[in-house]
Amino acid sequence: MLKTLKPASVLAAVCLAPGVALAAYPERPIQLIVPYAPGGTTDLMARIVAPKLGETLGQSVIIVNKPGAGGALGSAFAAKEKPDGYTLVMAVESSHAVNPSVQKTSMYDPIKDFAPISNLANVLGVLDVNANSNIKTFAELVTALKKDPGKMSYGSSGNGGYSHLYGQRFLAATGTDMLHVPYKGLGPAMTDLLAGQIDVIFDNLPSSAGQIQAGKIRPLAVAAPERLKSMPDVPTYAEVGYPTLNTPSWFGLAAPANVPDTILETLNKAVGKVLADPGVIAQIEGQGAVPNYTTRAEFASIIKNSNTQWQDVVKAINFEKM
Repeated sequence: MLKTLKPASVLAAVCLAPGVALAAYPERPIQLIVPYAPGGTTDLMARIVAPKLGETLGQSVIIVNKPGAGGALGSAFAAKEKPDGYTLVMAVESSHAVNPSVQKTSMYDPIKDFAPISNLANVLGVLDVNANSNIKTFAELVTALKKDPGKMSYGSSGNGGYSHLYGQRFLAATGTDMLHVPYKGLGPAMTDLLAGQIDVIFDNLPSSAGQIQAGKIRPLAVAAPERLKSMPDVPTYAEVGYPTLNTPSWFGLAAPANVPDTILETLNKAVGKVLADPGVIAQIEGQGAVPNYTTRAEFASIIKNSNTQWQDVVKAINFEKM
């Protein structure tokens, strides 16, 4: 005859059973740290993915913007949060490869302090000039720069930022020289490009798309696998002879180090479902980006390799660390 267990006995038996989880992750809302201000590319990518990720996981994913120090403040905050899967962070090339490479003492280790989950998207880069510029093509820009070294200028989001160092990569690759003008963000740099105060910016396509469509700026090259359907007349960097510059910027998702593997796998699989959703794909592509789901190991490799590449760039251009 079977003996009936009382409720308390059942609970005790479950608690004692090896490998039995009392609760499935996630049980409560998850915060997603965006280490940049609202409205930028990182924030846009987070806001495309977060609602669908929350729907897939069965809990809300709440975006928390913590801008400052080129992504360092928010990233450092996330790194110190409890590794329980309830704090995630947008791990992007600027904050998790470029920023640490230009700091004398970084506030965090982009590899050791985080657990990669997946890349989300590769954001295409674009080289812009004012639509009223006499320069019509990439070749004409290089010719003009070589004719009058240092006469033209390019704006960036600030010293040591992605757009600054990408500009330095461009100058090194083409053997040219331009005056660097740092701003507090690419928004002000774009304003001065439109006003004719600077000549060039190296931007992410989502930030430039509106002005390109309005005919106010002219794209000369894109960092993309192939020409874009939306800009069929604009060549890739590879097409104009500079494949080393043809590198889109990655925007991914990570957690503090030491989050349990089971939780990381749950998150990775959820991201895979999100990035397979036609609506999400359309939104990401609409921002001039390419969805890019990866395994955890693949994303870890992307972060590691990118750090090595940017450290090499910093050395090659003799950048004085901040």
